Amino acid sequence: MHKAGFVNIVGNPNVGKSTLMNALVGERISIITAKAQTTRHRIMGIVNGEDFQIVYSDTPGVLKPNYRLQESMLGFSKSALSDADVLLYVADVFDTAEKNADFIAMVNQNEAALLLVINKIDLIDQGTLEEKVAYWKTALPKAEILPVSAINKFNLEPLLRRIKELLPESPPFFDKEALTDKPARFFVTEIIREKILLHYDKEIPYAVEVVVEEFTDEERIIRIGAVIFVERDSQKGIIIGHQGKSLKKVGTEARLDMESFFDKKVFLQLFVKVEKDWRSKDTKLKGFGYNLE
Repeated sequence: MHKAGFVNIVGNPNVGKSTLMNALVGERISIITAKAQTTRHRIMGIVNGEDFQIVYSDTPGVLKPNYRLQESMLGFSKSALSDADVLLYVADVFDTAEKNADFIAMVNQNEAALLLVINKIDLIDQGTLEEKVAYWKTALPKAEILPVSAINKFNLEPLLRRIKELLPESPPFFDKEALTDKPARFFVTEIIREKILLHYDKEIPYAVEVVVEEFTDEERIIRIGAVIFVERDSQKGIIIGHQGKSLKKVGTEARLDMESFFDKKVFLQLFVKVEKDWRSKDTKLKGFGYNLE
């Protein structure tokens, strides 16, 4: 008997969804920073065993949208409710159901098997954890609750075991060698965005989109040319920095991560361009791969 299914991960920003996704997949699929809205797309990570295939899907954190980009991000999270065999709602020990009550209501009405993962339990004591479990039993009464610490990989085995039990009988959806549904270019953009999220403050990381214009995989080296789009001339200056030092730092760190990811030498060129108010323009958002339907 072979089992296969879609395990979709949803929840509020900053609860550690991407850390959990990477821990479950065993590879660095989703970028991780302390800033909210790190994940903008729906990203799949595929885990194969002899008699199972789990297709994990990490989604952007649920938030009330303030502009068109955030509407697209919320759309990815809502779509995860419609095609899940198992729904993983991730909260952390500081999270509340009131933050996005409308989305919680949709989760409660969803027919998929529901697992509530309370993350970051390494930050609280046993008594507080029991209070959190009781709280979430009321907020999501259909859910099975599993406390974990994704960053420490604590209690992930019981979670994985329960996920396997809930998978439907099915042949695999993807090739057994597949790790993700995303192309190599996607991970280039994500690595560059991660470095920008780490090194720039305030609005800068959220006003940035990255597009790969060249990806040439040669025998001994991958040659990559990428454009960092910003919304203002002032943002372009901040990204580049004095004498180009800030951009060079981003490029060096991104290149090293890419070489580790692809297990190959990388030549990376970065350019910065201004695309005024791209986060609010449908044509630009669609061009960047966001679904606005």
